[in-house]
Amino acid sequence: MKTILAVCVLALLAAGSMKGQEQTSDTMVYRYPGEVVISASRMSVPLRETPYPVSIVDSTDLQSMPRGTSADEALKFVPGVKVDNQANGERVHMSIRGQGILTETGIRSIKILLDGIPINDPTGFAPDLFDVDWRTVGRMEVVRGPAASLYGGGAAGGILNITTQNSPAVPIFGDASAQYGSNNFWKGFGEFGGNADNVNYRLSFSRTAGDGYRVHTHFFENNVYGKATWTPTASVELTPIFSWNDTRHENPEGLSLAQFTADPTLPNDDAVPYDEHMEMNRTTNGLTGRILVADDQELRFNGYVKHSVYVEANNHVFDHQNLTTPGTSVQYSITTGREADQLRNKFSAGADFQWQTINEHSDSNAHSIELDSLWSKQQNFSRGFGIFAADMIEVGANWNIMGSLRLDKIHNELNDYLKTDSSDASGSADFSNVTGRIGVTFTPSTDLSLFASWGQGFIPPSTEEVGTNPNGYRGFNSDLVPSTSNSYELGARGILHRDIEYDVSGYYVTTSNDFDRYRIPGRGNGEEGTFYKNVGATRRFGAECALLYHPLRTLTLQAAYTYSHFTYDIGDPIPILMDDTSDHRAILNGNWLPNSPQHQLMIDLRYDVVPDLMLGLGTETLSKSYIDGANKESEAAAGYTLLNARVVWHWAMAGLSGDVHCQGRNLTDQKYAAFTEPDSGGNSYQPGPGREFFAGILIHL
Repeated sequence: MKTILAVCVLALLAAGSMKGQEQTSDTMVYRYPGEVVISASRMSVPLRETPYPVSIVDSTDLQSMPRGTSADEALKFVPGVKVDNQANGERVHMSIRGQGILTETGIRSIKILLDGIPINDPTGFAPDLFDVDWRTVGRMEVVRGPAASLYGGGAAGGILNITTQNSPAVPIFGDASAQYGSNNFWKGFGEFGGNADNVNYRLSFSRTAGDGYRVHTHFFENNVYGKATWTPTASVELTPIFSWNDTRHENPEGLSLAQFTADPTLPNDDAVPYDEHMEMNRTTNGLTGRILVADDQELRFNGYVKHSVYVEANNHVFDHQNLTTPGTSVQYSITTGREADQLRNKFSAGADFQWQTINEHSDSNAHSIELDSLWSKQQNFSRGFGIFAADMIEVGANWNIMGSLRLDKIHNELNDYLKTDSSDASGSADFSNVTGRIGVTFTPSTDLSLFASWGQGFIPPSTEEVGTNPNGYRGFNSDLVPSTSNSYELGARGILHRDIEYDVSGYYVTTSNDFDRYRIPGRGNGEEGTFYKNVGATRRFGAECALLYHPLRTLTLQAAYTYSHFTYDIGDPIPILMDDTSDHRAILNGNWLPNSPQHQLMIDLRYDVVPDLMLGLGTETLSKSYIDGANKESEAAAGYTLLNARVVWHWAMAGLSGDVHCQGRNLTDQKYAAFTEPDSGGNSYQPGPGREFFAGILIHL
């Protein structure tokens, strides 16, 4: 703590005596100007012409993140997005408009692309974000709302399109940074790259570790990421990509309300004795390319192979998975019409192919000792195939119509290696659907864009969901069917009086066959497991608003507000099975979805004291949320407001430049539940960290 405070004091004292280079913003800023082009829609389209809610976070915003560690920092000022951080690292839950909010591990319903290569598997499940080192990211596009008609079942809630930075136009450059903070958090980062003979290359490496704010939340992450963009001609661009990640996260599990009230830093009673944790080691090799066939025709493609070794220990089982995930995409686009024409058209069509093979076995976990008895040994194979077409019609100078249509076919197959003459859990499951989306944009001026859209969502059961069989340790959960949705949106984006940027949208969504989690306590040998089922329909409506205001040249106010109203739309009550059999509860029609606060408000105020010194103050407010569909008020997680502050100093001396930053989070040391999850044992509360301080230095070499 003394070291962190000393760095902050030195930064303030030195600020007046040194001049930094050009100052960069340190706030997660939404950019509206018309020259901004987005590609998450599988077309290069100006933001003002896009008929869907889109937020952009750029490199200046991301590079100034105080820790540069996790998705909750990067996406804080994107409305409609909720990120639940489990251990101050990169093992997170994420949802957009409530889609995927009940997934226990990983991310559902959001298509995640890293430099054009999908993180999702063929069923749309993204296991984690470990491959993303946020210090290397140059830009993020977040499309909110159903995008299944472009990317299939993994995009029912939206798209997170992540692009890493290219090297500056110099022969060679380098960066290095170091950060340290509360709970023994630290991160070391380095990168180098440059331009040589039509090749732009960049290689980064980092190690992040920390003890976490609770007992048994230690984690570490090693990350290497490299890419090289070769442009032999103006019409050809090829980018080979390599990444390697090695991660270990301890899992403290959720707490009961009594435990949370008594001491939120403690783990669940089972976490330490059984050494509950997860480990992931993954290597990705990929190639993306773009060929300009003619002035009005373009071919884009990618190919990749990911290999992962995953181990997870819970309070009864050691689960081992060896995963191989190859895939490829191809897309052809053609543009007709000139800028002066009354009608202009851009048409694109393509196909996505992805496979995954999981060789898996599970063993009994007896107080962190792996026993020599197999509970399951099987191979899961999944294959995803999708074909799509997208079209954009520009009418005059003010109207744009964009539509897309997609067919998806997903095949799952399981081979049971423990089968006997009387018992064989082998089987298969197939899911398919056609989805569409259409939107209209009206741009009456350069400072105003209005849009409306309708779209469909499609969420097939994921590998995790179908792979947990409530009827035994082996085989498929054959009772699951895909979830579908219909969504309607209205919105506006623009600039007021040259100093207020805004993005406002409202939506109404109906879903059917939503997924829900449940447990079966005491299912043989005393073990418990998490399983999934379809629970019926929901109705969701809400509003999202992002605002950036410059009342003075040296003062910037940023805010993001999300209103969410997510309720069940079912007939008969759906019983919730609890470990305590005397506790009778059920999901009722009209009840709220779990872990769904009605209000989220993020506010940030930045003051540039001098050109090289910035002070920032921010708040995070979330309203109460329920732990399950029974909506017991006595068990609801209370709302909270956190206060954060930071100091950033841009410096330059002796031919070097960089930043020194200091940050305080939850300065009032508020005790709160960062998120909740349904749990039949009542262990539903995941405590958030108390007061924390961080400091770091970045050096441009």
